[in-house]
Formats: sequence, structure tokens, C-alpha cells
Amino acid sequence: MSQAMNLHHMPEAMTSHRSLWAGRIMSAIVVIALVADGTIQLFAPAQIASMLQETGFAMDLTRIVGPIILACAILYAIPATSVLGAILVTGFLGGAICAHVRIGELGSPSEIISLLLGAMTWGGLYLRDPRIRAILPLIH
Repeated sequence: MSQAMNLHHMPEAMTSHRSLWAGRIMSAIVVIALVADGTIQLFAPAQIASMLQETGFAMDLTRIVGPIILACAILYAIPATSVLGAILVTGFLGGAICAHVRIGELGSPSEIISLLLGAMTWGGLYLRDPRIRAILPLIH
């Protein structure tokens, strides 16, 4: 009982500090995943050839999609452009989910990973950016 009461009386600065770091960690995971995907698309497209073929995308698109993914990751990682980056990342991941739904892979691992990365994109931004918390006050 005393532990529960202590959690409610935790200083706001400590809660804010923990939220900030949790948001940074979540955002870092998203950036790392996007950079890995963009790098594979650019420098090792043969590794994802079968997945591209299954979803109906041409191999030539890796030269276009790779830099787009990397640009989204960079925009999301920079605090001044993180909201724009989050919007673009969400659009990209939504397209990835749509591609898998189109071929009948509802609930596939790729689709679930895209969904989780999208949630982590906005969750990380919510925890590290007070402007987003002001727009979407989940806790009163």
C-alpha cells in the first residue's frame, strides 16, 4: 500500500525524466529499424528480393524506397522535424501494412512489426515531446 501511495507522490521532474528517456529509447528503436531497412534496400536488395516479389514490387524500387526510408528516419530523429518524420514514418508503415493486406497476409510478422513500429513512433514522440502531450492529453 505504501508503495502505491509513493508512486502518486513522485516528483513531476522525476516522472518527466523517466518518460523522456523511455520516449528516447522507443524512438531510437524505431530509427534503428528504419535505418536497417533503408540500408538493406540500398546496399543489399538481393536479401529482400523474395519479399519484394511476393508483395508485387519491382527490385528497381529499392533504389527509391531506401532513401525515402532513410530520410524518414533522419527527420524523425531530429527534434525540430520529429513530428513531420513521425507523419512520414506512419505513412510508410501504413503502406507496408497495406501491401501485405493486399496479398492476403493479414497478421503476418511483417505486418505486426510495421504496426508495432508505428505505435512506437508515436508513443516515443508522445513521451519525449511536450507539444504532442499538450495536443493529446491522455492523463489528466
